[in-house]
Amino acid sequence: MEKSKHFVLVHGICHGAWNWYKIIALLKAAGHRVTALDLGGCGVNSISISDYLQPLTDFLASLPEEENVILVGHSYGGIAISLAMESFPNKISVAVYVTAFMPNCASPPATLPLEFLKRTPVESLLDFQFFFDDGPEKPPTSAMFGPDSMAANLYQHCQSEDLELAKTLVKPCRLLLKELSEETLLTEEKFGLVDRVFIVCESDKLLKKDLQEWFIENMPTKDVKYIAGADHMVMLSKPIELCHVLLEVAYKVGRT
Repeated sequence: MEKSKHFVLVHGICHGAWNWYKIIALLKAAGHRVTALDLGGCGVNSISISDYLQPLTDFLASLPEEENVILVGHSYGGIAISLAMESFPNKISVAVYVTAFMPNCASPPATLPLEFLKRTPVESLLDFQFFFDDGPEKPPTSAMFGPDSMAANLYQHCQSEDLELAKTLVKPCRLLLKELSEETLLTEEKFGLVDRVFIVCESDKLLKKDLQEWFIENMPTKDVKYIAGADHMVMLSKPIELCHVLLEVAYKVGRT
């Protein structure tokens, strides 16, 4: 019998641990441990990077010395898992980026969301809101999904029940671009030690396929997996396919 794995699931902006509920059920049914975390600082109040990461870093710090996990980040959660990798490289068997922002050591993590903003026409975001606490000429400080943007760009292949659930649970989220603009947040000696796998969602209308491939070009990975027809919320629209990929990565790439 193959050894049970421990998956740690990290959500993107405005969302929470709840959006992994289908994956949690599938992985547990297959005999694995699963931890889904709510990152800190939902809302528009000022927070720091450490506040945002604290639930994840506290959890990784609490693991027994001999235990490592498969760390999975979705969307903006890719930045969160990258910063956690810098602090706890030996606790992570493999890092999986699910249509996620994947930074490198050469540029500040803020380079990625700024590239997204540069490539994305404002009109295509519909009722997605940015908040500019530092003034309209500065990068946005917070963001919030509206119902139209979620229906068109995130949940277009999901069940209607999942979209309605999301409408009741999403919250504004700080983007932390000032702190993410620091050059020294990630290093080859720590973050660079962890094997990375990227899962491309081919029908993602928020982080489009060409942007996902730009992430990979700028930070080559151990492997790249593709899920055809997957929208941004692949864990809800194609949970079985995503679960199969996660298990394949855990056994073929991850350290024991």
